[in-house]
Amino acid sequence: MPAFAQDSDSETSNNTMKNTEYVTFYPSYGYQDEGLWRIPLRVWVHKHGGWGGKQLSKVAKRVVRNKAGLEELHQDQIEMFRFRFRDFVADSQSFEAIFLRFDQDPDEEVFRLQSADGDKRTNFNGLLFGELTLTFERAEELLTAQQSKNGWLRFTATGKDHQGEGAVRLIKPQGDSVISDIDDTVKITEITEGEAVVMMNTFFKPFQAVPQMKALYQTFDENVALHYVSGGPWQMYRPLADFLFKTAGFPPGSMHMKNVRLHLLEGETYGDFYRLIKLGSVASEQQKIRQISEIFSHFPQRGFTLIGDSGEHDPEVFAHIRNQFPEQVNAIIIRDVVNDATKNPERLQGMKVIQADSAFIDADG
Repeated sequence: MPAFAQDSDSETSNNTMKNTEYVTFYPSYGYQDEGLWRIPLRVWVHKHGGWGGKQLSKVAKRVVRNKAGLEELHQDQIEMFRFRFRDFVADSQSFEAIFLRFDQDPDEEVFRLQSADGDKRTNFNGLLFGELTLTFERAEELLTAQQSKNGWLRFTATGKDHQGEGAVRLIKPQGDSVISDIDDTVKITEITEGEAVVMMNTFFKPFQAVPQMKALYQTFDENVALHYVSGGPWQMYRPLADFLFKTAGFPPGSMHMKNVRLHLLEGETYGDFYRLIKLGSVASEQQKIRQISEIFSHFPQRGFTLIGDSGEHDPEVFAHIRNQFPEQVNAIIIRDVVNDATKNPERLQGMKVIQADSAFIDADG
């Protein structure tokens, strides 16, 4: 299992680590271009446990609790909220250089991440978007050293006072890939049920996998490359990755999400979050089209299956992608949570439909 969401929360209780800065490497992929493996990386450096973050978390907890329709919280709900909301109130670290080393590298080579514009340090939001390159020979050496399966490479942050682990999958030019939505596709969020239910399922209840979708994903061949593309905010990455890849057992893959404003004392921040998850805004629709199109452009010889749900704009996004890349889309699968197969069948034309309450997948659909 590749290392996802490995930067721990122990800093809140371990004074000896008070200077530690936690590095989140969001899982990515590598693609071949001009005789090299190119690996795009999104990295975030942050701290937890500051006084300001704790105070903001208290305010946010009260606001979100009210939006979820709860008069009071049990201790397990409080702990769950803290875990899931922690990255909204973390202290992002700017001007940080990112150094990493691939695990079991016989050369112990240290790589420094740099953006396409030449930036070598994190921005004011603690983020650095960069790219690593490996020769085919070097990549094969690392894969062999790690005894890697299916192209996964693990690496570790090596900067001063930095702690974090990450993983990237080197994906061959040819083969089968799956691009998947998350909310109400593989994880039950109940977006169509309204704000209170969405907030409850997002912050105060244990995440639940969609049973028939979990069964479907576990049938994928190990050589299938997975990409999870969500209109939800990046700040939810760590609890989502922990649930998807550790608890629920979905196959690991790259993650592609969206930012949300972090001024937690402004009411509009919560409106932003709700609109991103609940309303499937035009911005989120365009974000998905942009991110999926980029993946397709990196793998022009691979075939793709697109999997989403009918509660948001997945059918429209996937239809757009099918028109843009007709030779590469093998299938579109939609979990129909609003009964569009009956009410609005033209919306799902040419797509395989899975009824939301179906216990089994009809392979011949």
